[in-house]
Amino acid sequence: MKAILALEDGRLFQGRAFGKPGTTTGEICFNTSMTGYQEVITDPSYRGQIVTMTYPQIGNYGVNPEDTESSEPHVRGFVIGELSPIASNYRSRQTLAEYFTEHGILGIEWVDTRALTKHLRSAGAMRACLTTELSESEALATAQNAPPMEGSDFVKEVSTTEGYTWEQDSRRFALPNTVTGVEGNWLELPPVKHRIVAYDFGIKYNILRRLRQAGFEVEVVNARTSAADVLARKPDGVFLSNGPGDPAALGYIHDEVKQLVGKTPIFGICLGNQILGHVFGGSTYKLKFGHRGGNQPVKDLRTGKISITSQNHGFAVDDSKLPSNIEVTHINLNDDTVEGIRHKEHPVFSVQYHPEAAPGPHDASYFFDEFAALIDSTK
Repeated sequence: MKAILALEDGRLFQGRAFGKPGTTTGEICFNTSMTGYQEVITDPSYRGQIVTMTYPQIGNYGVNPEDTESSEPHVRGFVIGELSPIASNYRSRQTLAEYFTEHGILGIEWVDTRALTKHLRSAGAMRACLTTELSESEALATAQNAPPMEGSDFVKEVSTTEGYTWEQDSRRFALPNTVTGVEGNWLELPPVKHRIVAYDFGIKYNILRRLRQAGFEVEVVNARTSAADVLARKPDGVFLSNGPGDPAALGYIHDEVKQLVGKTPIFGICLGNQILGHVFGGSTYKLKFGHRGGNQPVKDLRTGKISITSQNHGFAVDDSKLPSNIEVTHINLNDDTVEGIRHKEHPVFSVQYHPEAAPGPHDASYFFDEFAALIDSTK
């Protein structure tokens, strides 16, 4: 079935549809990861977006329930060069096309993703329409009338409705050692040392796994939970998760988090970092085409160490608006944008990228231990 991808600036691409036919709109962006398409599709931070994968063939290893980052897919649409005709992996349970059909997601293949990505790098991320049923002119008009990402609050769509304690199996698998002959096995989890509350702005499962692996018991709460409610639970610390949309549109969250600063240790990732930027009196701005992929170099200004990181964000903290009691701890070496901040007086810090995604693979894992050490130092 023929599909049309129309960008709001008039650029058109044609291809073949897969998944569920229909029409969808969203902000179109691109991700440079070579693997991990299933994690991208189920990452709540992609809510409201049509994602282009720059790697030429997608779907090679199918889909399996163990690798999802949430309970459902969140992308509005999916753009690829070629859908693999074979899903070959012993863990695969479905093809990507079957998964999209089941969940009502529209994808398009046979698109020149290189040309599309170069266009987005020049013109910037923008609104788009992906359709199997509209004409080119109708698709263009639909894209131009779609709501922009600026001012959008998608957190309210992805945050858990009911609080819960993370209890899923979070053990790590130790790979076989071919030198010593030791067989691979599941590593037992450490005992719980700290009990924290995690705000769910669109939290990824692997963040919860990594927190548990670091000795945290995690109680997840809705994004609208008040600071008073959180403090009444007497947590050892508070975690602010990743999530979608414009951080400037989340004033109701800023107000509550502001009341937590100085009263409990706080650690934020991605959207959590941007929220803290606002809480500290700063602001955020929209990046031209964002950082999305597993090859972003980040420098820790405290140590000089450079890490290769996984990222997924379209907004950044404006370092020129931060007050003097806030230190920028990390920067992106591609464009010098803020990748981490900390409060000089209170036990609060955050990073813009995803330490749990681990493309390094262990470059950024120290943040979870740093959070534990911060809690220990304040007890």
